[in-house]
Amino acid sequence: MTGTPTELDTAIAALTAVAYVAQVSDRHPLTGADAGRHRVFLRLALTTTTDTMPRRPALTTAGQGGALIDLDTARATRRPA
Repeated sequence: MTGTPTELDTAIAALTAVAYVAQVSDRHPLTGADAGRHRVFLRLALTTTTDTMPRRPALTTAGQGGALIDLDTARATRRPA
C-alpha cells in the first residue's frame, strides 16, 4: 500500500477488522513527486465461510442455462487462421 502515514494507519486498521494481518513491513519513504508518502507491504490471511456466495454458479438441470457445444465437431470444422 502507498499513502501518507495517516492513510496507511487507517487502511491497516480497516484491514485488521476484516482479515488476519500476518505481517506488516517497515514503512519505506518515497521520494520525488511522492515525497511525504510511504510504502508498506502487508501479508493478509482471509477466511471464507459457508455463508458466502459460491464462485461458480451451481450446476443446472437439463434445459436450463446456455447451449452445449460439441467440441469434436467444432475442432473438425474449424479453419486455420
